[in-house]
Amino acid sequence: MKKFLTYIRIETLLSIRSIDGIFFGIIMPLGLVALIAVVSGSTLTAAGYSFIDASFGSLITVGICATAFMGIPLTIANYREKKILKQFFITPIRPSFILFINTLLCACISVISAIGVYLLLHYCWGFEIKGNTVIVILSFFLTMFAMYGIGIFMASVCRTQKVANLVCTLVYFPMLLLSGATIPFEVYPVAIQEIAQFLPLSVGIELLKTTSLNLPNTDFTMNMFYLIVLGIVSIVCSIKIFKWE
Repeated sequence: MKKFLTYIRIETLLSIRSIDGIFFGIIMPLGLVALIAVVSGSTLTAAGYSFIDASFGSLITVGICATAFMGIPLTIANYREKKILKQFFITPIRPSFILFINTLLCACISVISAIGVYLLLHYCWGFEIKGNTVIVILSFFLTMFAMYGIGIFMASVCRTQKVANLVCTLVYFPMLLLSGATIPFEVYPVAIQEIAQFLPLSVGIELLKTTSLNLPNTDFTMNMFYLIVLGIVSIVCSIKIFKWE
């Protein structure tokens, strides 16, 4: 039991130290809030709400995206490459537990990031959630569930940190840029919008934007179902193919 607890503490410390998404997950969205406020301020969009209000639903997903596609895969790949996972193999610790601990740490960063964005928008620019707060929170965690499912799958597939770096780059930046998390989705050409709307993060942002602004969303149920199924399938597949070495 003592050895088991020791491994848990080592696992936790290594996870915290190796998460590369801390800066991108917390500092970056707060910086984007300030940038949008300075550039656009209270300028109204064509739909009648301000850019500040519109940015909330997208900016709270930046932390999710950073930790899901940088934190989880890179940490697990680092463990695998340095034979840390091999050491866990002789302990009672299961692969699902290792993935769970890393995911939980990343989730904490995402929640802190989202709270920071809300508080900054609320106290500095008077932002208020216009829709049902419970539904907004549910949409946030559903988006996190789907994104982390993909991140866990990437962690199970990537055998080395070099491969993980490449895969994370190919997934992280297109997802971050094309989904509307950092650049407004509406500014892209129609052809790109039609493709990008199927990205999981785009679906999550649409849910968060419509629920936080209390806008009509005819695809609400379908979007929630899409995120739930994607998260479940990704996690089940990742556990099935997870390798210690």
